[in-house]
Amino acid sequence: MSTPLVIASRESRLAMWQAKHVQALLQAKNPDRDVQILGMTTRGDQILDRPLAAIGGKGLFIKELEVAMAEGRADLAVHSMKDVPMEMPEGFVLAAISEREDPRDAFVSPRYATLVDLPAGAVVGTSSLRREAQLRARFPHLVIKPLRGNLDTRLRKLDEGEFDAIILAAAGLVRLGLAERIRARIDPSDMLPAPGQGALGIEICEGQPLMQRIADALADPATAACVTAERAFSRRLGGSCHLPIAGFAVPENGEHFWLRGLVASVDGTKIVAGECRGPWSEAEQLGKALAESLLGQGADQLICQINAG
Repeated sequence: MSTPLVIASRESRLAMWQAKHVQALLQAKNPDRDVQILGMTTRGDQILDRPLAAIGGKGLFIKELEVAMAEGRADLAVHSMKDVPMEMPEGFVLAAISEREDPRDAFVSPRYATLVDLPAGAVVGTSSLRREAQLRARFPHLVIKPLRGNLDTRLRKLDEGEFDAIILAAAGLVRLGLAERIRARIDPSDMLPAPGQGALGIEICEGQPLMQRIADALADPATAACVTAERAFSRRLGGSCHLPIAGFAVPENGEHFWLRGLVASVDGTKIVAGECRGPWSEAEQLGKALAESLLGQGADQLICQINAG
């Protein structure tokens, strides 16, 4: 028997679902190797009393997993792509992006059917500046409050009455068998998703051709092209938890995609948006080009104001 393949994963229920999903796929494609999961608690999981943007951003969810790979305790890590920083740390690469689940945001509420039904003063919880900005732009009469914790914690806070509604990624609810909690799936034209939302990524240490070949078997070319364009767009804009940036691409017309992106002020009063189309092979260049277009339309000033604040 060959040495085991070890997947590093956060220990939240959703992260473990993702790791077990990849474990099953890898086991089927590598029947001669035992595929194991190394569960870990990250800094991002431990600090729940402050917004993610205030404590160091998305990298807090993956640092410990990367240390495990660098030390040889794990061979790869599975991430929700919307949690992966736009700049990969030195020594690590995204080896593959697998087929996407539903990328939309989900409206969850015990009392109301849609966002439009919420009365003035209703409290909506979200962990994302991107969602907050778009909510404030469309529904200035709502009260938006931060919502941290894993998926079960967020649902519990809703059920205990802390919020009238919360916004979550539809993919996480579907993956955990909680799709019945979704009252409405929000159309991207009403709330543009985050770059990478709904997609899973496989991270490995750089310079490991065998692990790259193993990861290649899980790659979905259409999803990879779309997410590459989204991440290139966000990266050029300095994408982080500190900026309300949305980027979403869908495949169309064979090996082509349609990318939409926006930058907003946190209060939703200013939005700069645009779109482009092109072939998968030019995903990186077109994502960057769309960002450049938005910068030329005033997004640069908006970003400077946000960073200065």
